Amino acid sequence: IADELVKLPGVGRKTANVVLNVAFGQHTMAVDTHIFRIGNRIGLAPGKTPEQVEQGLLKVIPAEFMRHAHHWLILHGRYVCKARKPDCPACVIADICKSKEKTTDIPAPLVPIAPLDETFAAEA
Repeated sequence: IADELVKLPGVGRKTANVVLNVAFGQHTMAVDTHIFRIGNRIGLAPGKTPEQVEQGLLKVIPAEFMRHAHHWLILHGRYVCKARKPDCPACVIADICKSKEKTTDIPAPLVPIAPLDETFAAEA
C-alpha cells in the first residue's frame, strides 16, 4: 500500500506512514521534524536522515505502543522537548535522556490519564 500511496500527488513517505498507521493500524513511524529531533536528541534512534531515525524507532518501540507512538513523540516534541528551549523539568523521561542540552535528571511525575479507548468513546 505504501508504494501506491507515494504515487499520489503530494504524498511522500511521511504522509504514507501516517495513513498506514492511523487508517490501517500498520506499525509505521512517520518522522517529522519533532520526531527527528527527539530521536537524535535523547539518543532513542539517532540518524542523519528521517529514514534512519524511522528504522531506529521501529527497532526500539515495542509493538504494543506502535499504534500511538507517532502521536506521543510529536506531542512530546512540540510541547516539552522543543527545538530551541526544551522544558526538561516537565519531561517524564529526563532520567534517561542523553541530550547534552538537558537541564535536569529528575523526571516529571506521570499524570494519570484515561486509557485511549475510554477517551475516544467519551468523545463519540
